[in-house]
Amino acid sequence: MEVELLIKVAGIGMIVAVLCQVLSKAGRDEQSTLLSISGIVIILLIVIEKVGELISMLKEVFGL
Repeated sequence: MEVELLIKVAGIGMIVAVLCQVLSKAGRDEQSTLLSISGIVIILLIVIEKVGELISMLKEVFGL
């Protein structure tokens, strides 16, 4: 697994966590929820791209 991918996901997670805490303390719980959902979607898009690359590589290796 690429270290760059892990660092990217961890960085996004930390930024989202800090911003959610700030928004919650400011009384903006709805925006905090939307921000956490957006962070999850961004991370899922990154992971789905890598899974697609893995599947195409497996097809190439096994000649499917």
